[in-house]
Amino acid sequence: MKAVAYRHSHPIDHPQALLDVELPEPQALGRDLLVEVKAVSVNPVDIKVRHAAAPTEGESRVLGFDAAGIVKAVGPDVTLFKPGDQVWYAGSRTRQGSNSEFQLVDERIVGHKPATLDFGRAAALPLTGITAWELLFERLQVSRDKGRRGQTLLVVGAAGGVGSILVQLARQLTGLNIVATASRPETTEWVKQQGAHHVIDHSRPLDEEMQRLDLPQPDYVISLNQTEQHWPAIVKLVAPQGKIALIDDPLALNVMPLKPKSVSLHWESMFTRSMFDTADMQKQHDLLNDLAQLVDSGVIKTTLAERLGTINAANLKRAHALLEGGRMKGKIVLEGF
Repeated sequence: MKAVAYRHSHPIDHPQALLDVELPEPQALGRDLLVEVKAVSVNPVDIKVRHAAAPTEGESRVLGFDAAGIVKAVGPDVTLFKPGDQVWYAGSRTRQGSNSEFQLVDERIVGHKPATLDFGRAAALPLTGITAWELLFERLQVSRDKGRRGQTLLVVGAAGGVGSILVQLARQLTGLNIVATASRPETTEWVKQQGAHHVIDHSRPLDEEMQRLDLPQPDYVISLNQTEQHWPAIVKLVAPQGKIALIDDPLALNVMPLKPKSVSLHWESMFTRSMFDTADMQKQHDLLNDLAQLVDSGVIKTTLAERLGTINAANLKRAHALLEGGRMKGKIVLEGF
């Protein structure tokens, strides 16, 4: 089968940063689905893994997490899907990725693709959708009662993939007052389109920006990038007995200033369940099916921002370079081989 892989960790402009390769087609065992990949999306985790996890000498590592495709075959223990089903998922960090014609993925982290989306639009959502859902409703335990109003959510870095779907979920499923951050006219407009009530500029001190608009202290803060840079302002802003959640990788955070306010700190990694084979791993299957229903009912929309053509090394290098530039809004998608 065709695939895009890397054999050494190189900068993205290196000729061998990503390579077009031929690999054996895998076989489905246990609870595995063998999925014919139709579309993929690129995420910051692809870049992190490429930089930090060089394959064993002589081996090829296939990146890619978001995918949408068709089940070609199932393992003997599969109960949730059958060949021919259209699916979407975000995969696992412990297995080969979705940048290949065929991929094995555990059925417990796979959902039925929204019927109203093509494969490209669907591939933009799984990883960020799971992350945003788990942040809001599992880590921070935000109420899904839309009539429960009066609390404020601050989303730092809201124009990216996770922020784009998180703002939608918060606006459509909760009663929160949503304050999103962005720094350019196009990203400011983008997060407004996703449902933010207010937008502030994260290139300026966040506490000053909140004061400028006379906004209340946020009960919840979700920081999606540059947490270390914004941490002093976040600590100052968060309401007493509030909650903070983050997904990025700050080198160091001084959490002691949270104690006087009794503020809790939460981490989110959507790979935790698949990495540790947790007892509740199938919750991601249920979550993706719930998200698909929200899409098909028109409550949630795709966050696809750009299609970069077919799945090959050249186009994936372009996608990685765009993400590394740090100026993306929404998601980048590639389709077909």
